[in-house]
Amino acid sequence: MPPFTVLHVCMGNICRSPMAERLLALAVRERLTRLGLDPAGADELVHSHSAGTGGWHAGEEMNPPAARQVVSRGGEAEGFAARKLRSDHIDAADLVLTATADQQDYVVALRPDAAARTFVLGEFGRLLGAVDVTGLPESSATPEAVHARGVALVAAAHGARHDSGSLATDDLDDPWGRGDQCFSRVADEIEETVQPLAATLLP
Repeated sequence: MPPFTVLHVCMGNICRSPMAERLLALAVRERLTRLGLDPAGADELVHSHSAGTGGWHAGEEMNPPAARQVVSRGGEAEGFAARKLRSDHIDAADLVLTATADQQDYVVALRPDAAARTFVLGEFGRLLGAVDVTGLPESSATPEAVHARGVALVAAAHGARHDSGSLATDDLDDPWGRGDQCFSRVADEIEETVQPLAATLLP
């Protein structure tokens, strides 16, 4: 059984989606620590990775102010290399979180069958509050249990969004070329979704 796989998507894959990738991984590790479990096995439970729709930064490290946000919050920035989004990335993902609605449209145009598991990150954060978690499968810190709970959570979130779709306020501002204050605000907004997601996957 593969881990529950979350794919984060933005344009260049050097600012927003790398922060989301690493901050979700951090949130899962922190959740395991709170539960008294070994955080070293986090990636076996939840695999968080990212890609960009543009592709022109392929191979580059995370943008320095984005890396500073990740590290300052306890995450890891090293070992990251930007990459261009491919269809097989989408096919392998149980959940796709995009920085903006335009990127959500890009993903769905590339892979229409991914529509039910593709959300703007802020939209998914809103929908988490509408999901009845008591109806989800019981969770334990095993890949099988986390995967089953995660897949059910995504289905429930899709059911909760009805036909409203995302809101303009769900989009993450592009902080590229802006100051640390902007990067900090965007990182805060990312944490508002990825931390509750980790807590729901590992209650």
